[in-house]
Amino acid sequence: MRDSLSRETLIGASLQIKETGKGVNSNQYGYFSLTLSEGEYNMVVSFIGFLPFEQKISLHTDQELNLSLLSKSSLSDEIVISTKKRDANVKNAQMGQIDLSMSRMRSVPVIFGEIDPLKTLQLFPGVSNAGEGNSGLYVRGGGPDQNLILLDDAVVYNSGHLFGFFSVFNGDAIKNITLIKGGMPAQYGGRLSSVLDVSMKEGNMKKFQAEGGIGSISSRLAVQGPLLKDKASFIVSGRRTYIDALVKPFIKKGSQFYGSGYYFYDLNAKFNYKFSNKDRLYISGYFGRDVFDFVNNQRQFDVNIPWGNSTLTARWNHVFSNKLFLNTTVVYNDYDFALGALQNNFNFALKSGIRDVNIKSDLDHYLTPEHKLKYGIQYTFHRFSPSVVSGQQDSVVFNPNNAQLKYAREMAAYVQHDWEISDDLKMSYGIRWSGFQQVGPYTNYTTDNFGNRLDSVAFKTAEPIKFYSGFEPRATLRYSLDDETSIKGSVSRNRQYIHLVSNSGTTLPTDVWVPSTFRVKPQLSWQYAAGFFKNFNDNAYETSIEVYYKSMNNQIEYREGYTPSIKDPEEEFVFGNGWSYGAEFFFNKTKGRFTGWIGYTLAWSWRKFPELNKGNKYPAKFDRRHDLSVVGIYDLNSKWKFSAVFVYATGNATSLPEKFYLVEGVLTQQYSKINQYRLPSYHRLDLSATYTPVPKKLRKVTSSWNFSIYNAYSRRNPYFLYFDQTGSAFDGSLEVQAKQVSLFPVIPSVTYNFKF
Repeated sequence: MRDSLSRETLIGASLQIKETGKGVNSNQYGYFSLTLSEGEYNMVVSFIGFLPFEQKISLHTDQELNLSLLSKSSLSDEIVISTKKRDANVKNAQMGQIDLSMSRMRSVPVIFGEIDPLKTLQLFPGVSNAGEGNSGLYVRGGGPDQNLILLDDAVVYNSGHLFGFFSVFNGDAIKNITLIKGGMPAQYGGRLSSVLDVSMKEGNMKKFQAEGGIGSISSRLAVQGPLLKDKASFIVSGRRTYIDALVKPFIKKGSQFYGSGYYFYDLNAKFNYKFSNKDRLYISGYFGRDVFDFVNNQRQFDVNIPWGNSTLTARWNHVFSNKLFLNTTVVYNDYDFALGALQNNFNFALKSGIRDVNIKSDLDHYLTPEHKLKYGIQYTFHRFSPSVVSGQQDSVVFNPNNAQLKYAREMAAYVQHDWEISDDLKMSYGIRWSGFQQVGPYTNYTTDNFGNRLDSVAFKTAEPIKFYSGFEPRATLRYSLDDETSIKGSVSRNRQYIHLVSNSGTTLPTDVWVPSTFRVKPQLSWQYAAGFFKNFNDNAYETSIEVYYKSMNNQIEYREGYTPSIKDPEEEFVFGNGWSYGAEFFFNKTKGRFTGWIGYTLAWSWRKFPELNKGNKYPAKFDRRHDLSVVGIYDLNSKWKFSAVFVYATGNATSLPEKFYLVEGVLTQQYSKINQYRLPSYHRLDLSATYTPVPKKLRKVTSSWNFSIYNAYSRRNPYFLYFDQTGSAFDGSLEVQAKQVSLFPVIPSVTYNFKF
């Protein structure tokens, strides 16, 4: 199932048979299969943002259909189309699923002219960020590492640019996004909270085209087209900020910050080749980097911090029969972070990262219209570099007892069954087995209380060290009360073997990915959810209420008072449990000139560690009691579109000093219980207007202007608090005052977008 103009496959397009009411959705590669008795049928194919297509078919033997839909955006302004929106939110068995096509993402407010999938997802209930200066998604009380983020099946370990202000996903290169925040199907695993599956465009097979944008913050360009018409195509998309170039002329050479700067860039590329109607090859890649330089010329202090992701994916699709579809994927990905600091003659370096090689095979098996199976196997080899520290002063080189590299194997097998029991009752259930094995080379050291090594046990290359495994059952159920009303429920078991451990006590970006080892056990969770879904007025209004409860075992934090050191980070970990629960409310208006939605989440997220907070429970740092998003979109006419977003959230939990006292003339702080206090609430209003000139006839270039205002009333949202002291304790004039640091005030921007 494809776009008739670009030949891009359509993911999740709906095919329905009028006479029987049976139907099927296309898979990730546009493939579908439907079994019917011999006879005459009327088939209707639909997809959001495309014209519905109806065709009469006569079935006497097996048929292979190549179906194409016409995008509404390609129609002239004089043609008005009115169709009934698919009621997938009511009919699907899957719970907590958000599907974002590019047509939907383009309709929401655009900030800095950038279509940002992660920013759009954070406007839905149950999904939030941790405020400015923090990247990643926080889903139903889980941390950012508990989300499986995939880009063409490659794991993305860091999803943010510019301290979370931009995501790594360039909208010009993205075709479709699916977020599942509860009851994820069995083909996904390795994380506790959610899965975010992002698919890149394949490239236009009909004609060459280019699109991009020139903005005040960043610019981007994407080029795509056929290499062999209707047989092979490509797409290449790049993006870069130039904040460093804009700011540099305004910093005087004598300034202590002369030479400092920040920028990021990323590159997406994809190639696909159609060998036959049964075989197709895809090769795609992503490369992105953030680079931050801080130079203090007066103190002779330089800091350089580069970090980023690299991925490479090769996929082979094969159709065995009209009911069996195979996808085999090989993935290489690499995430690395580095910090280099130079002061006078002392040079310090900190490096960490994770590198994977993954292979997997998945089979879609369409048994009957009521029964669909999906099953497969996966294998990943991990290489971890957690906090490798080194230093040098003059001719003296420091090679401390750093944690050495760690290696591990991760494997899984699964089967998933989608079963339409009746017109009213549908069930999806599956089971996944996963295993994780730490292997050599590795040396386990026995140390004293001061970190001195006393003894060691060495493991050879590929020698097993520790093995964890277990089963992960999942199930979702949907019961339709009528055509526009349904209730759903889900339960899922998840195991997570790799962990991002965050040190909230320092401003350095020292978060590290670590594997499960003989010391570190895998995280485990059970999640239960139930929901009521109701549409009104011919699906013009969508409403839903979902409640959930999630338990989490073997959670990891640094011990109290931890500061980065030359020790293996594992020696600084403490372990405990967590749980979260809440309710999500959603109202969505889908038709008319004025559209938009309201999402509200009422939630709690708790942690309890025997060695932290005296063993008492405390709020997780991303616990938010209230989270509200209001989105409004107004199409004034064919030229002007206006949009606005208002967000409100309870302030982040934090620990603050409660007492100050002098010890030998030094002011010392006594901190509160963990996360006992709250930062001020977070709220912000963003405004956007898009002007699209009516294109002249036969004009090959289309363009638009985007005018946006981020944080329109310049709310000083808190990033963190610090305490400033003035005066002296010896003469009684000492004063300690809490001060707030905020990152982004009101920021206007203009972007010129083009396509030809």
